[in-house]
Amino acid sequence: MYLWIKAFHVVGFVSWMAVLFYLPRLFVYHVENKEKSEFVNVVKVMERRLFYGIGIIAFLITYATGIGMIAFNPELFKTGMWFHIKLTLVALMTVYFIHNWIEMKKLQMEIYSKSGKFYRMYNEIPTVIFILIAIFAVVKPL
Repeated sequence: MYLWIKAFHVVGFVSWMAVLFYLPRLFVYHVENKEKSEFVNVVKVMERRLFYGIGIIAFLITYATGIGMIAFNPELFKTGMWFHIKLTLVALMTVYFIHNWIEMKKLQMEIYSKSGKFYRMYNEIPTVIFILIAIFAVVKPL
């Protein structure tokens, strides 16, 4: 059963990451084309569908299966510092995910307080966190 939970954890996490990689890119298109109302309306729909239709579900699957793995194997907490660091990184990714929701809500209301350049840089955050999570989950360096 544990390996099934782990497999769905990977599927959930990969799906969640896809949202976190693409949603800020939509923010770039949204902000940089704010004068083009037809285009912006399409991007708004894409943002909402991506976040609510895939992002929330992937987030919940990732968390549910992660908790499930810990429930099946609470000894994970004793396997080294890598696990604690991974959980900290997941918490940071969660904060980033929530912040994406906040940014999306602002853009949906056409509150343009940030530039396309900001969102391009912002889009790099999940990449760095993802790389670190992968290293700590697979290599377990500490």
